[in-house]
Formats: sequence, C-alpha cells, structure tokens
Amino acid sequence: MYSYQDSDDRIIPQAAPNPATCLPPTSNQIAQAIGCVSSYLRQQREHYLPAALPLSNPHRARMWPYFSAKVLDQIHTVELNGQRIPLPPFYAEARALGFDNLPEVTHMDSLTFLDVVVFNETLTEGSLFHALVHAVQFQILGVERYTQLFVQTFMRTRTHFTVPLEAHAFSLASNFLRRTPEGFSVEDHVLRWVIDERY
Repeated sequence: MYSYQDSDDRIIPQAAPNPATCLPPTSNQIAQAIGCVSSYLRQQREHYLPAALPLSNPHRARMWPYFSAKVLDQIHTVELNGQRIPLPPFYAEARALGFDNLPEVTHMDSLTFLDVVVFNETLTEGSLFHALVHAVQFQILGVERYTQLFVQTFMRTRTHFTVPLEAHAFSLASNFLRRTPEGFSVEDHVLRWVIDERY
C-alpha cells in the first residue's frame, strides 16, 4: 500500500495494516493481558524496592495538602540517573497481536509500581504528583481492579492517554501545577470517580 506525500511529490511505501488490528480482542486475550500486566507491576515493585527511598521531607511537605500521611508514608522512590525502565517482556507478543501504540515506558517521566515510583529522569514535583495519583488509585481499587480497568479500556481505545485512570492523573496534576493556594484531597477525587464508575 502506498500514500502520496504532497510536500515533495514522492510516493512513500507504507506497511500493509496488520489484520489483527481490525479485530477486537477476545475475552481470553483480555484476561491474559490483565494477568501479564498485574504480574509485571508486582514483579517490578519487588525488583526496585530494595533500592527505593522514602519520600524526602521537602517532597512530603509539598505533597501533604493533597495526599494523606498514610499515602506519603507508604511511598518509596527510585531515580535511575541515566538508566531507563526496560520495556515489559510481554510487549513483543502484544505488538504481534496488533497493539502498536503501547505506552512507551522508556520515555515516561516515571512509572508507579503500586507504592514504589521509579523515575527515568530526575524527580520533579509534577511527575511525583502524577505518580502519587496512580498510587492512590492502586490503594483504593486494588491491583487487580486497577489493571482490569486499564487493560480493558486500552484494548478498546488503543491509546493510554484516553484511559480514564491516566486522564484523571493528568487532570489532577494539571490542577496541582496551577499552584492555587488551596489544596485538595486526591483520595477524595479518586474515591468519587470510583463511586461514580468513571474509571
């Protein structure tokens, strides 16, 4: 298949579409994906936990108007300092099934593995806040339910930015970065979304 590029009058060959991308995932594929992702989250938590540190006092002070002491006490962080979180081992199989728009974990600011946050880059307030929203989601929903909601929506929309769990974290982080004088409870926001079935 070819597409025409007007800018320099060349014809650019394109790969033929993968037939798998046209087919909705089966219930078995969804269940398998949920199992792979939840196992990955737990394994990565155990992998990074020995090197993880509690939140520093300055970071705790900046986050406390938004997160309870219980959440802040549980969180540990790792800064990889030039290294990157490797791609999950199940990505190759997922791409073979036509899921080409998987989250690029090597380019993300951080990943939240339950209560351990791993930063590809230096920890910033914005990236920490975003990661802590996910930690609260894990705490309230539990790993299995969080993973189920994420995977089911991602497999339907095929982009992680449209997954409500992710969209909510971006929205709350945006509110945080506006630096309004009053804080807000992330736990209350997440609980409200759970009750209203917005995830």
